[in-house]
Order: sequence, then C-alpha cells, then structure tokens
Amino acid sequence: MSINQTQDEIINEFSLLDGDMEMTVFYIMELGQKLPAMNEADKSDDNIVKGCQSKVWLTAKLENDGVVFEADSNTAITKGLVSLLVRIFNNQRPEDILNAELYFMTKIGMERFIGTQRSNGFAAMIKQMKLYALAFKTQKELAK
Repeated sequence: MSINQTQDEIINEFSLLDGDMEMTVFYIMELGQKLPAMNEADKSDDNIVKGCQSKVWLTAKLENDGVVFEADSNTAITKGLVSLLVRIFNNQRPEDILNAELYFMTKIGMERFIGTQRSNGFAAMIKQMKLYALAFKTQKELAK
C-alpha cells in the first residue's frame, strides 16, 4: 500500500468517530497498544527523538529497499501518534518517505486533540523518520 493509500485509510477510520474528541483520543491510545513491542536495548538515549516532551524512541533499518521503523513512547497518546507514522512509513522506499506530503493530520482534525507541545513533538517524529530515509537513500547512492 502506498503512503497516500495508508493516509486515506487512516482518514476513513477517524471519520467513523465523527469528530468525537474523547473517542478519538481513546482510539489513538488503542492504536499505540497495537504497536509491536520495541526491544528494551533500543530504548536508549541514542534513539530518543529530540523535540518531544514525552520520551519517544525510534529506530530504523533498511530491508528489501524499504525502511522498517520501530518505535515506542512512555505515554499512551504519544505512542498512538507515533504508531500512525510507523503505519504510514513502514516498508516504504526512502525516496517515497522523503517525497511524502502528509495530509492526514489536517483531514482528521488532529490539531483539535493535541496541543502545541505535542504537535511540535509530532513534527520532530516526522523529521526524524525523514532523516533516517535520507541516510538510507544517501547510503544506497554511495554504494552504486
């Protein structure tokens, strides 16, 4: 599935909640619970996303030309938010991640249920994922 197809799927899921704030927050936390467990050894300072108020750990590796992300957070809502990004970017080519225009946040009205601080952290997560993609793309080009 492409990045945009996944975003559309997420928009569809959130539209079923009909803008209900409480249900939306609960759903985001539920999504975080479904995130595969991250290896405890990877929850190191080296893997912390800078700019997040909560602790967010993020790792990436290149497998079969797709970037595989692992993430976790010490707060339920932040874990849910990072799980959305993992779902969108996981197994996508580095080039596609770098060129992706994320629009799902606006479409689901994310600004209504996450504050400025968390919004900055969300932007930091996206930036870190794109930095990993850039590193893998550069590595691939240098290997040619």
